[in-house]
Amino acid sequence: MFKKIIHTLLISSAVLLTPAALAQTPQPAPQPQASAPLMPPPPTVAASSYLLVDANSGKVLVEHNADEPLPPASLTKMMTSYIASMEILRGQLKEQDEVLISEKAWRMGGSKMFIEVGNRVPLIDLLRGIIIQSGNDASVAVAEHIAGSEESFADLMNSHAQRLGMRNSHFENATGLPAEGHVSSARDMAIMAKAIINDDPEHYTLYKEKEFVWNGIRQPNRNLMLWRDKSVDGLKTGHTDEAGYCLVASAEREGMRLISVVMGTVSEQARAAETQKLLTWGFRFFETKSFYQPGQVVSTARVWSGQDSSVEAGLADGLVLTLPKGQADKLEAAVTLNPVIKAPLAAGDVVGQVEVKLGDEVVHTADLVALADVEQAGLFGRLWDSIRLFFYGLFN
Repeated sequence: MFKKIIHTLLISSAVLLTPAALAQTPQPAPQPQASAPLMPPPPTVAASSYLLVDANSGKVLVEHNADEPLPPASLTKMMTSYIASMEILRGQLKEQDEVLISEKAWRMGGSKMFIEVGNRVPLIDLLRGIIIQSGNDASVAVAEHIAGSEESFADLMNSHAQRLGMRNSHFENATGLPAEGHVSSARDMAIMAKAIINDDPEHYTLYKEKEFVWNGIRQPNRNLMLWRDKSVDGLKTGHTDEAGYCLVASAEREGMRLISVVMGTVSEQARAAETQKLLTWGFRFFETKSFYQPGQVVSTARVWSGQDSSVEAGLADGLVLTLPKGQADKLEAAVTLNPVIKAPLAAGDVVGQVEVKLGDEVVHTADLVALADVEQAGLFGRLWDSIRLFFYGLFN
């Protein structure tokens, strides 16, 4: 009887070698491709700080002083409008809610929507006044409506900045008017832009509207890129004497979305021209491809001592890469599973790794995670797998 058990275990251990070996086999090498186009260096950008990033992969294509805290001027209003749209999504506010205009909001200087004190204005119109007309009056009105006062709203802005990972930002007001300690950075503004685009696509469409009429006054969107490049669909301009001329822009071409930030340029024309340089270079020489979706099954892992003998594994965040054009088809991917995976196992537990290489260079690594829970087996099942695992180890 004992010999029969040993014979069964040896056969089981040998069979178990097969999926483990297959899981670690790289995908077949792609056929030789035409050489990638020659890539010039990034353009020279006349700005105090700038950054160009792919919105989907997070790949930074070029940056300069991207983490330097600088006065953001009306780029601040991206956070103001973002919070308002989040409150709408949460059901705390409605687009047609009427917002009472305070004397403080009405008296605001600088760029204005020209709302009147004591009037009640629909929230969605105030959002257009913030985004399209860059209205300081509209920004304060929305801040007071949401938080009771602009000061309390600034605390809310800083809480959202911390949640989003905007490490070099601190807000003192809802408008971006000069205030001591009111700063942000090019990288943080790119993070802000990505949150606006991804978290509330419906209200993001407001950022590409070219004009808005309120109180009989027609005002154009100050983002000149909306007229110069049809792929640009947002986001926001800013200007003070201290901040210079700033612009956060986003454009999408053939499924690839780039976000550019320029801060501290010398004129309205300059901020558009420098933005165009960045976007043209990025789209011309890079491409973004999605290889795996979040939660997509990449491999199946053997599980020991579990109620199930295997678990499907994938990438929690998917796999999206931005690479120089012509190189994506030359990538090779390999999946490596952990040698021994034991139950209990929770969805999200790391069970291996995916490594992507371009020639000899590793361009990306990511954890392979379990896509489902696996409960621990009963006593007999655990004992049986312990014996099998012992013999499995002898052959590995």
